[in-house]
Amino acid sequence: MTPQPLEALPLDVLRRRSSTKWRTYPEDVLPMFVAETDFALAPAITEVLTTAVATGDTGYTPPDPGLAAAFAGFARRRFGWEVDPARIRSTADVMMGVVELLRATTRPGDRVVTTPPVYPPFGLCIDEAGCRDEPVPLQDTGAGWRLDLPGIERALAGGARAVLLCSPHNPTGTVHDAGTLAELAEIAARHGAVVISDEIHGPLTHDGSTFTPFLAAGGRAAEVGYAVTSSSKAYNLAGLKCALMVTASDSTADIVRGLNPEVEWRTGLFGAMASVAAFAPTSDDWLDALRAALARNRRLLTEMLRDHLPLARYREPDAGYLAWIDVSAYGWGDDPAAHLLDAAKVALHHGPAFGPQGVGYVRLNFGCSPEVLAEAIERIGAVARADGRV
Repeated sequence: MTPQPLEALPLDVLRRRSSTKWRTYPEDVLPMFVAETDFALAPAITEVLTTAVATGDTGYTPPDPGLAAAFAGFARRRFGWEVDPARIRSTADVMMGVVELLRATTRPGDRVVTTPPVYPPFGLCIDEAGCRDEPVPLQDTGAGWRLDLPGIERALAGGARAVLLCSPHNPTGTVHDAGTLAELAEIAARHGAVVISDEIHGPLTHDGSTFTPFLAAGGRAAEVGYAVTSSSKAYNLAGLKCALMVTASDSTADIVRGLNPEVEWRTGLFGAMASVAAFAPTSDDWLDALRAALARNRRLLTEMLRDHLPLARYREPDAGYLAWIDVSAYGWGDDPAAHLLDAAKVALHHGPAFGPQGVGYVRLNFGCSPEVLAEAIERIGAVARADGRV
C-alpha cells in the first residue's frame, strides 16, 4: 500500500523555529535554501528527546548508545546491506567525519578528487584536512549526470590520493548505480587511493531508483572505501550532531579505530538518542510517509516550472529533496539566487557555490508543503513575466 504523504507544519509554526532556515532572512522571504525540512519529527524521536529533557538526561554520550546496532538493522531493512556493527564509529557530523578520514588516509598537500557541481563544504573540508581539491566534474548525458570515470582515473594516475564521493549526489540528486561504483572502486585500488563516500541522502532515494552503498558495490569497494552517513537529512536532526563512519574491511576498520578518541566524544547525546530512534523499525512508516511527500513535491515542481518558468531546465532528482535548476535563460546573471532573493523574496542556494558548473543555476529545497512550494515558484514566475521572459 502506498503511504499517505506526511504533511508539513504550517508556516506560523515553522517561523517559531530558531534554526538557520528560519532565522537567516526576514519573514517576507520564503526560505528554500538550506537542507532543513518542514515536518514534525518522527514520533519515536519526539518521545525519546522529550523523556531526556524531562529527566535531565543531558550528559556525555556513553561508549555504546546503541547507534551501531540500530544503523546495522536500518541498513539491512532499507538497503539490503549487511553491516558489521563492530565496524561503525560515530562523530558529530558527516563533514567532521570526512575531515578526520582525510587526515588519516592522506598527507598534507595531497589532492582529493571531487565531482562538481557538488556540496560546497566539500572544498572547505578538504582545505581543513590540509589537502587540495582536484575537480573532475560530473558528465551531463542529456538525460542525467554520471561520474566521469576516465577523468577520475587520470586524476588518480596523476597523483591524487582520494576521491570524495557524494552518493546520492548533492545538488543533482543523482543515484550512482552499482556498476559505476564498483568500477570507481577498481580505479581507486589500481592507484592506491581511497574513496570516502558521503551517503547522507541515501534513505531518501525515490521509487524507481536503487541506492547502492559504496561499500556494498562489490569488487574492491570494501578495501578502498569509507562511508560517512547520518540520520540528519532524512529526519531533520542536523542540530543534534551525530554521524557514523562505516567500514567493511579489517584494514579500513583499523584506520577508523585509530582515530583520536576525541573524534567519537564529539557525538552529541541527543543526536545519538534521536538517531537510534530514527533507525529503529518503529520509524520506518514515518520515513515512508516523508518519501511520499517528497515524491509528490518532486512532481509538483515539474508542473509548476512548466507553467511558470518554461525556460527553466530541471531533472527530477533520484534522491532527496533538493532540486538543481538551470534558470540561465532568464538572464538573471551568474548567480540567479542573489537576484531572486531581492526580486521574488525567495531564498535559494547560490549555484556558483557548487563550482563553476553552477553558473546560472539555483538549488531549491522542496522539503516543504505543496502550498509553500507553489507560492515560491509563482513568485519567481512573476519576476520572469515582469522581465518580459516567459
